[in-house]
Amino acid sequence: MGLPNVRIYDTLGLKNQMPRKRAHVLLPDDLLTDIDALVGPRQRSAFLVEVLREEVNRRRLLKMLSGPEPLLNQAEYPEFKNGSEAWVRQHRDEDLRLEREKLGPWLGSISNEE
Repeated sequence: MGLPNVRIYDTLGLKNQMPRKRAHVLLPDDLLTDIDALVGPRQRSAFLVEVLREEVNRRRLLKMLSGPEPLLNQAEYPEFKNGSEAWVRQHRDEDLRLEREKLGPWLGSISNEE
């Protein structure tokens, strides 16, 4: 019987057979208490692996996005030649134009009531 709304972690690596190494990590008492309250003391390692993997992926993404190298090849995406902001603005303006075209005078009556 497990706790309700508690995620069970694969601490033995049975689902994911990646090689593992032991690491000695010191955690503040209050943080360890919070982790145990969330996942239980026997699920710490799996929980920490998941959290650390998410953070490593997040930082890799931020590094890639902040790098000097463009992410998109301009030859493959000519619509972004003036920048993605201009492309987004153009599409939003077009959406607004189509909305006004469809709603016609009804849209004007709403803005006049406010």
